[in-house]
Amino acid sequence: MAQIFRSSSFKDPLTRDEVEFNEKGVTFRIRKLIGGTDNFVFFSDISGVEIDNGVFFSTIRVIPRARQEIVINNFTKSDARKVKELILQNVPHNRPDAFR
Repeated sequence: MAQIFRSSSFKDPLTRDEVEFNEKGVTFRIRKLIGGTDNFVFFSDISGVEIDNGVFFSTIRVIPRARQEIVINNFTKSDARKVKELILQNVPHNRPDAFR
């Protein structure tokens, strides 16, 4: 899987947020001018994904089951939709074979 999505460099070229997918979960890298945070969440720990659309860019909100929500900013609308689709495809309760 190993797909990476980066926020737009147009709005903030120095501190671009990233979403990286692997087989077990998603890593959210939220960059700041000095430092930043990396959050890894297993697909099974994600309870929801929301997208807030602005005029040009979108904000993605990931709601883990036992933690505070993760907010990543300045993604293109198409990348935000793709991130949401990939997360929801891999969350266990959304798979057709999860109840077998």
